[in-house]
Amino acid sequence: MRIVITGSSTGIGRALAERLLSHGHQIWGLARSDQTEFVAQNPGTFFATRCDVADWVQVAAVAGKISAEWPEIDALVTCAGVQGAVGRTLTIDPARWSATVRANLDGTFFAIRAFHPALRSAPRRAKIVCFSGGGATRARPNFSAYGAAKTAVVRLVETIAEEERETPLDINAVAPGAINTHMTDELLAQGPEVAGGTEYRAALRQKETGGAPMDRALDLVEWLLSPASDGISGRLISAQWDPWAQLSGKGQSLHGTDTYTLRRVIPKT
Repeated sequence: MRIVITGSSTGIGRALAERLLSHGHQIWGLARSDQTEFVAQNPGTFFATRCDVADWVQVAAVAGKISAEWPEIDALVTCAGVQGAVGRTLTIDPARWSATVRANLDGTFFAIRAFHPALRSAPRRAKIVCFSGGGATRARPNFSAYGAAKTAVVRLVETIAEEERETPLDINAVAPGAINTHMTDELLAQGPEVAGGTEYRAALRQKETGGAPMDRALDLVEWLLSPASDGISGRLISAQWDPWAQLSGKGQSLHGTDTYTLRRVIPKT
């Protein structure tokens, strides 16, 4: 498969690129950081372009460049994201709050919008995998910008899935779990005064115990990229807790249900 990954220089994005390369796929990675060394280590299979996915002009230009080399791509995985502005919502800097939302939400939408023509030309059922995260399914004090953006990513995924229901495209969101990445280190560096005592203590425990297994998240992404997940679309799936491997062939039965979605819960009486 030819797969575009945003945020491929660090964290889950880099781990996913390594996994997919080891399984014979070709990867084009987008990141703000230089990836020349990784390209040299994987000649002919890993390609990279510097890009700030929060900037539509950059994303559109990069998509045009990639499409000239790869007129068809099989999948897009949007791993790029930042924890960004942390602190009490009503005291946080508005510009930093907005920039955090743009990086996580606009960065996801811009990539989908820019690469859709190449995905539409794929010879097989095209796949889009987006990353949701902490704060999308519950209130997360001191992380409102990140949580709001990741919640919006889920609704974006659901909406596109409905709009493209009749096309050969599956789009889903992944909740990877509390994996130790640079974001964990960033949170600890903020300290309990900024991140909050609960979040800080949870991050300390996560760091000490090793956190959720990265492999489980990578396994889910690979499953969502495979024909086994054909027809599963518009869902938020937890890598660590949902029985996603058992969902093969159940796309039709899931359609129209609230299973693996974000919904308002109302009283039964």
